[in-house]
Amino acid sequence: MGHSAAVWDPRAATEITKDWNGIDQVVLRNPQGASARVSLHGAQMSSWKNEHGEELLFTSSKAIFKAPKAMRGGIPICFPQFGNCGSLELHGFARNKMWTIEDNPPPLPANDSNPKSFVDLLLKPSEEDMKCWPHSFELRLRVSLSMNGDLTLISRVRNINGKPFNFSFAYHTHLLVSDISEVRVEGLETLDYLDNLFQKERFTEQGDAITFESEVDRVYLSSPNVIAVLDHERKRTFVLRKEGLPDVAVWNPWDKKAKSMADFGDEEYRQMLCVDGAVIEKPVNLKPGEEWTGRLQLSVVPSSFCSEHLGLERSGL
Repeated sequence: MGHSAAVWDPRAATEITKDWNGIDQVVLRNPQGASARVSLHGAQMSSWKNEHGEELLFTSSKAIFKAPKAMRGGIPICFPQFGNCGSLELHGFARNKMWTIEDNPPPLPANDSNPKSFVDLLLKPSEEDMKCWPHSFELRLRVSLSMNGDLTLISRVRNINGKPFNFSFAYHTHLLVSDISEVRVEGLETLDYLDNLFQKERFTEQGDAITFESEVDRVYLSSPNVIAVLDHERKRTFVLRKEGLPDVAVWNPWDKKAKSMADFGDEEYRQMLCVDGAVIEKPVNLKPGEEWTGRLQLSVVPSSFCSEHLGLERSGL
């Protein structure tokens, strides 16, 4: 049964359920039938479906759904470290911790009046966290699903410590694609990138778009705020719009690396591409009392959609 926008209550479109491990998860829905699901374990997005019920995020069939390990897929939150570029566990500890639902968070700036179903999640450091990373912080995440099915993630990090601290951050976004060899990424051409397959050596992107024929593990620097991921076979384009996230990590393990990962199917690299809005090269320095905000909006449009609408200079989308 449909509901008009005039009478739709976004709060009523939010449901708290349990996953197979008994951990709370929040399901958001819109009147058109789109949905999104986020777990309180790691504040990890585990599903984002369009109005036809088609899944848009990749999750490995061999994913381990058991705390404290983060699930392979969806959108894990990488904080306060991305990858192995520090002394902490891979991608930091936020994705492996239990978050809480925050009913009355500090207000966000109102940047649009469109109704959305949303939930606010909060992570504060435990005594154990303080031992390995001795900084007092509040990490907030608002997950919202709009009337048109867009998924928006807004993270805020507040320093409630007596001294400054540095951190890296990423939305480790696993997109579900039809065939990686038929996918191209636009918006990163001509940019410098750090190649993790070559000890983080710096290169410059030479192609007019990024296409995939082998393993890719790169961090593109000082990137534009709009990136497009074209899936030719499905004739659709993922559009990533971001704020406060200057870098973009692009990752696909390809066949050899896929076979070495216990929680990843041998052939699943064909259906997956990670494109992460991130802060990696120059970590955020947050002074006492300051707050940082990083925003990612994910949309899906037909691939015939003109690139001018996306804010991309290139044509042909």
